[in-house]
Amino acid sequence: MVFARPFHLAWLLLSLLAGGASASAAPATWSADNGNGTYTNPIFYDEFSDPDLIRVGDWFYMTGTTMHAVPGLPVLRSRDLVNWEFVSYAMPSFPEGPEYRLEDGKDMYGQGIWAPVLRHHAGRFHIFANINERGLHVFTAEDAAGPWTHTVIDRNLHDLSVLFDDDGRVWAVFNYNEVRLVELEPDLSGVVEGSERVIIPAGNGMGEGHHFYRIDGRYYIISANYAPVGRMQAARAERLDGPWETVAISASETMGFQRGWWENGVGQRSPIPTDASGFSAHKPGDNELGAVPLHQGGIVRTAGGEWWGFSMMDLKSIGRTTFLSPVTWHEGWPYFGLPGNLGRSPRTWRKPQVDAQVQPHAPYVRSDDFAAPALQPVWQWNHEPEEGRWSLRQRPGHLRLHALPAAGFLHARNTLTQRVVGPEATATVVLDAGGLRPGDVAGLGLLNMPAAWLAVVQSGETRALRWYSQAGEDHVDVPLPASRIHLRVRGDHDQDLARFAWSADGRTFQDIGEPVRLPYQLKTFQGTRYALFAFNQEGREGGHADFDGFDLVEPLADRSRNVPYGQSVTVSNLGDGSVAAVHALGVLHPVQADSEPARTAAARFRVHDRGAGQVALEALDGSGFLTVVGIGLSADVRLLPEHPVDSRFMWQDLLRGEFMLLSMKTHRYLGILPGSGEPYGADRPGPRPDRKDGTVMRWSAAAPD
Repeated sequence: MVFARPFHLAWLLLSLLAGGASASAAPATWSADNGNGTYTNPIFYDEFSDPDLIRVGDWFYMTGTTMHAVPGLPVLRSRDLVNWEFVSYAMPSFPEGPEYRLEDGKDMYGQGIWAPVLRHHAGRFHIFANINERGLHVFTAEDAAGPWTHTVIDRNLHDLSVLFDDDGRVWAVFNYNEVRLVELEPDLSGVVEGSERVIIPAGNGMGEGHHFYRIDGRYYIISANYAPVGRMQAARAERLDGPWETVAISASETMGFQRGWWENGVGQRSPIPTDASGFSAHKPGDNELGAVPLHQGGIVRTAGGEWWGFSMMDLKSIGRTTFLSPVTWHEGWPYFGLPGNLGRSPRTWRKPQVDAQVQPHAPYVRSDDFAAPALQPVWQWNHEPEEGRWSLRQRPGHLRLHALPAAGFLHARNTLTQRVVGPEATATVVLDAGGLRPGDVAGLGLLNMPAAWLAVVQSGETRALRWYSQAGEDHVDVPLPASRIHLRVRGDHDQDLARFAWSADGRTFQDIGEPVRLPYQLKTFQGTRYALFAFNQEGREGGHADFDGFDLVEPLADRSRNVPYGQSVTVSNLGDGSVAAVHALGVLHPVQADSEPARTAAARFRVHDRGAGQVALEALDGSGFLTVVGIGLSADVRLLPEHPVDSRFMWQDLLRGEFMLLSMKTHRYLGILPGSGEPYGADRPGPRPDRKDGTVMRWSAAAPD
């Protein structure tokens, strides 16, 4: 197996620079804020699925699904919907039960806490969330920082949403396709007997993951549908019992992301395969949508009256993560998108207008030197940990994991995890294996199904370094040069691939094993996770492993040079490889990359920064600026004197030199029909997943005259 794309240049730089890097020397982690009044989706480049979001005063609050990971139900807050900070976990631990603790061969994979509802009413925060087959759990706090109280309603309400109505009654909607309504008791102790009924019959396009609102006297329900592909639906009515109308409010929006590799062998209810024959991953077609398009989210209004949409997207091995969209009300419906391009969302757009001045930041510190008295909040345990069998105090500056008996990595208790980060990242941990005993296995893993890991394995008095891939039951052993070893995994999550490496000195790393495929799977409904683990495979309690620091490096997180402000560039189209050039008739048109016009000043453009993420492109042949006339049809991109709106484009950074230009006049994208030879227009709604529909381009520095 080989990487579909050769290791990015960033990997080369990483290998040269990051060998002994500390957390403070690592590049910045992903922040959606571009620092110029705009943001670029996704809001997080790690998993944050099933988001629910509200505003309380000048603050926005959000929570999301955590399944079997604990602590669960993170609560984040933000002043501007773009920069978020961690506040608390509403669920610090799971209830009692062996399935929550990976005991007696039981687990909660695919059965954890999911699809939470966040509400604020009468001075209190409320989170409602199901644990599969274990009722509706309600978490309540006066302060989002906690403490949170926990009660259980003995009823499962699939993908519910809750509305505290104006008359004091409390309603919940739930179910898939057929939308059902039930009243909750005022004290949230249960459902009102006899109140359940169908309000939207099956066959009206509604899905699941509902978000329930009352806006200007009307009831609205926003839901996600995945059949046959992902989209967002909305329903509205004057009364709870209808009649209800339904429309789609966001569809086809992938922002140029494709479906990732898909694991066929495990589903939500299926057992974990016992050998490699149970796994079977495949790559979907280049333009198969699946559940990738924006889905499962809702809307929120700022204090100044702007409306914004939030939703998630299935983002390959990252998992499901959160996106932010401007909302345009049209004929009483809250469409995601901009006037002139409803239902489609920009990848880069201006930030919400709020009073606060917020500096760009990420919600978590991802690296951890384990010197603090507590773990960084980015960490979560795989199922409930066994207290007293892990420590930050037994050896200061280290995370100590005691090896507990387990059948294998996926059932190893006290496995500490955090989400992988995209689009590319490298995680390095230092392991001291001196405390291991016979039968112990300890190291750095990728928690997924199938899983993979790099660990020190002790057999009798002998220790070896082992790479293991569950997908093929493959392993590679090398002699362990010392008890202290550096373990590394670097992932290209656009390609759903990762590779392990090791080093004795932290400077020179050697690859081990083959690149590991990271498919998305519906056993856990989660993306891949980094995992620090120790277990004993001989059925007894073993020794201990000491982890000395975890460093995460994200080579593409710094996007400050991705837009070539002030530079002269040539622009090629990913759809057919053509180069954009000025035609003698004063329009922009494609020419062959090896043609004479492609080597002239007519195919060179200076990128002018016009502030707030907007650019103007000036042709270096002196003919003027790219300017959109009319409604932006083919040949409506002209070369004219600069206009303050018609010549402005919002640069859409797709990373690695790829980009789109969103016309500030039409709110649609510059593009061509590939291979047609037609002049450019500014009427394209958005890119296909394969980015070859004529809207996605690549820039390169123009050759000097």
